[in-house]
Amino acid sequence: MTESDSHITATVARERTRLVNFIRRRIRDPDDAEDILQDVFHEFVRAYRLPAPIEQASAWLFRAARNRIVDRFRKKKELQLTGPLEAESEDDAGSEYRLDLTMPAHDAGPEALYARALLLTALQDALDELPPNQREVFIAHELEGWSFKDMVAQSGVPLNTLLARKRYAVQHLRARLLPVYDELDI
Repeated sequence: MTESDSHITATVARERTRLVNFIRRRIRDPDDAEDILQDVFHEFVRAYRLPAPIEQASAWLFRAARNRIVDRFRKKKELQLTGPLEAESEDDAGSEYRLDLTMPAHDAGPEALYARALLLTALQDALDELPPNQREVFIAHELEGWSFKDMVAQSGVPLNTLLARKRYAVQHLRARLLPVYDELDI
């Protein structure tokens, strides 16, 4: 085993539990969470072997996980947008409180990658500022695709309370992300 392989193994062993917990707090489906974890570790191994070393491996891993979570969210939204049009249901009552994120594509060049990194960092910071109950509702509905109906059934919290939490979360996130979008001129 090379010295590089030893560093990779040690980092994965040291950070795995924290990274799994980080991902599972944001992704409810255990299979999806495991997929993200494996993708992050695969990307880490590839990046670690590049000539430019990763100096802060822990920060790199969490940033990569955050990016994968947001990517998964975007992919689900794209699938929903390209799928068959369905009649609006009671569950769509919260659709007026959606936070529409416009993210630069991965392959749009270095400036787009920089803008994407800034936006993802700002989004994570803004999510971290939310009270836990607002953050959980926002992540469950927007990132994980849970319906309000399912959230009511699982949590026992009334629908109007969940909708209010989501609305406050979206208002906060819009206020926090607007200056970033303005600065980047997106």
